[in-house]
Amino acid sequence: MQRLYDFLRRHPTWVDSFWAVVLLGITGVNILSVNGAPDHHGSFAEAFPIAVVLCVVVALRRRMPEKMLILSAATGLAQIVVDVEVMTADFALLVIIYTVAADGARWASRLALIGGLCAGTLSQIRWPNREAGALGVVLIAVFQTVPFALAWVLGDSLRTRRAYLAQLEERAARLEKEREAQAKVAVAAERARIARELHDVVAHNVSVMVVQADGAAYVMDAAPDQARKALETISGTGRQALAEMRRLLGVLRTGEHQEGGEYVPQPDVEQLDDLIEQCRTSGLPVDFKVEGTPRPLPSGVELTAYRIVQEALTNTRKHGGPNTGASVRLVYFDDGLGLLVEDDGKGAPHELYEEGGADGQGHGLIGMRERVGMVGGTLDAGPRPGGGFRISALLPLKPAH
Repeated sequence: MQRLYDFLRRHPTWVDSFWAVVLLGITGVNILSVNGAPDHHGSFAEAFPIAVVLCVVVALRRRMPEKMLILSAATGLAQIVVDVEVMTADFALLVIIYTVAADGARWASRLALIGGLCAGTLSQIRWPNREAGALGVVLIAVFQTVPFALAWVLGDSLRTRRAYLAQLEERAARLEKEREAQAKVAVAAERARIARELHDVVAHNVSVMVVQADGAAYVMDAAPDQARKALETISGTGRQALAEMRRLLGVLRTGEHQEGGEYVPQPDVEQLDDLIEQCRTSGLPVDFKVEGTPRPLPSGVELTAYRIVQEALTNTRKHGGPNTGASVRLVYFDDGLGLLVEDDGKGAPHELYEEGGADGQGHGLIGMRERVGMVGGTLDAGPRPGGGFRISALLPLKPAH
């Protein structure tokens, strides 16, 4: 049955032609049965060609609805002119009115409505019921007009429903495209976030490892204990970097989990003490102060604050030069969190830039500005009067609208 249904949907003209043949057969039998009756109008020779044309209208109604409407209207007028009384084939007029209202052009739909409303009246004028009075003729005309009006209403309702469904499909397709675009934007933002995280993790921890390795090599013979301590610091820093990198790269995996089933939490301001102590261990004196009343902060603000301090101290260690000190101020305001990171470095010699593999044109400050912008804050970075570098940031506790 499903195959038959699909076949009929693919060949609508064949279906219409079948019903046209059925209609023609019924009309032929009807014409032969009433032909010769005393009150019958029109002979078989006059009625049958009209019936054939009307059945052709049924057969081709979906292939060329506007042309078939005009043909049916001309055939109806010819039927009135040659005095062929209403017959079964006139059912084709209802069919073509419905078809044009559903699928035809707007002008054809309006023409079909006007013709359908006039059909009953024209029929009663041409072949009035002798036994009914004037009121009876009017009522019969109205009764004959109702089927034509209903056919047009059904067809127009189908057109409206199709248009509504098409609009819904278009809207669904548009929303699907918008969702895909938003997903791509989200993926790009997530990749940028992971890139910033990786930059911060690698830049900071590798910088500490390089400094400790240089120190260990320098004191290897003179102070083995200090060299051993430096190597322990390198080992611990390396493990910490690997843990953070596993956490970040784990976001990119699908269907995989780390041993233990959980990722390392994102760093926050409470871990600034460990970060600064790590910097002090690597040879960078850091003065750290907290002003205001500490309180829980949004995770995005805490992560941003941690990464700004981390990146700022990493830049100080790489580019500040020898005998450089730094200070970090963390200020809790009523509506935000303030950060001030300063150093008194004079700039590293050119040889250190080459040895450290830096060119002074990294993406640290760009990453800071992107992080601050994501939480709706402001960042000011630049040289200090008299030497050194200052980074000042204000992070609101509520996202900007």
